[in-house]
Amino acid sequence: MMKKTEIKVEEFIRKYHMIEEGDRVIAGVSGGADSVCLLFMLCSLREKMKFQILVCHVNHGLRGAEADADEKFVEELCERLGVPCRIFRENVELTARKRKQSLEEAGRMVRREAFEAMCREYGGTKIATAHHQDDNAETMLLNLARGTGLNGLCGIRPVRERWIRPLLCLGRAEIEKWLESRKIGFCRDATNEEDEYTRNRIRHHIIPALEQQVNMGTVRHLNELSAQLQEVWDFIREQTMEAWDACVSVKEDAAGRPTVRIDGRRFQETAPAVRKFLAAECIREAAGAGKDIESVHIDALTALFEKQTGKSLNLPYRVRAVKTYAGVELTKGEKAGKDAGKEEVELRIPGEVLFPGTNKKITCTVFEAQGDFSAKEIPEKSYTKCFDYDIIKYGLFARFRRPGDYFTVDRKGSRQKLKSYFINEKVSREERDRTLLIADGGHIVWIPGMRMSSAYQIGGRTKRILKITITEEQ
Repeated sequence: MMKKTEIKVEEFIRKYHMIEEGDRVIAGVSGGADSVCLLFMLCSLREKMKFQILVCHVNHGLRGAEADADEKFVEELCERLGVPCRIFRENVELTARKRKQSLEEAGRMVRREAFEAMCREYGGTKIATAHHQDDNAETMLLNLARGTGLNGLCGIRPVRERWIRPLLCLGRAEIEKWLESRKIGFCRDATNEEDEYTRNRIRHHIIPALEQQVNMGTVRHLNELSAQLQEVWDFIREQTMEAWDACVSVKEDAAGRPTVRIDGRRFQETAPAVRKFLAAECIREAAGAGKDIESVHIDALTALFEKQTGKSLNLPYRVRAVKTYAGVELTKGEKAGKDAGKEEVELRIPGEVLFPGTNKKITCTVFEAQGDFSAKEIPEKSYTKCFDYDIIKYGLFARFRRPGDYFTVDRKGSRQKLKSYFINEKVSREERDRTLLIADGGHIVWIPGMRMSSAYQIGGRTKRILKITITEEQ
């Protein structure tokens, strides 16, 4: 078993050319089973494959003495194995507040930044993380639920630029069995047993249910699908870039804002599957970002090619698409036509902002949820609302409506399009255009004066509460 597992990892590394002779590999080691296995596997291969190993450990400052014990364990382990070790101590909770991120997201970004920093400082050529098959299965299910599309269903890639995952050929049980066979100790993070994070709930409940009640090979089958989809994705990306060269041109104005022109005839000649990916690339190019671009925006842009000349479409990041005689043209900012004055403003949390062109002041405060905090303490005022702060994904923006906007209507996660809500409530078209919204990407958190999304309601697991108040400045 022991030798077979080591051979399996070595063959996997060689198959994807993860490590070459002379590489300096920065290995992320937390002290848990997966990362300890990674370290030992790399150490067993370093002389044979002629590469160096350096360890990066990040203390998140969240678990007190337990985290300090993990740090000491990693330091002593590295000393015993003759591997240089760099410790990063970070205040992830503070970082999360500053960046308006969840603790989970902030922790992930802090680790990534530490690995990259160590890479720069020590001349690293590769960054190795301990992701395995169970992690990949969890990622695929999480992305499926979030609606991230084909790219999200590809899961975790064995190699992405200088980032490598040598253990992606092993399952969690295989790793722990290998460590046990070699009598190698490791640290246990108690937070991994909690259901606080979405990923943990998938790990503890969804995957076991699938394996026990549907098919024992669920994790293996998901990983096989991941490999297949990665090949499909790479092919589609190649085709998309060829289509881009054939029918897209980009010209920047004096301020550096791009105008993206798409040749209508050539676009329509492109295969439908490629067409949607090309449309997404065009929106991203015009917007300068891609986080809030969803399938509804891509479908709307694709449909615009069938409309008459002069028809237009508002897209995220103040991008406006207009049907022309030649095809479609996308512009941003002041060139976006009649809606150019409809700005979006990122909320300061905590802090206050004024919405441009109005006298509306938006004030945000954050406070800890106390054990006895109840629904009775949540303000009922139309222009003051409280939300579960840690649920927010992208940061909050004040803006006007866009195609594809939606909100959650119940605790089950049922969605309703914003447009349908306005129609049902008999809100006139003119009033819809003037209604200020608080949005988390395409998810409308709050329609001030009307209602809020159920997804952001305070519950028993709420740790931090965000209060937003909108007032009229004199």
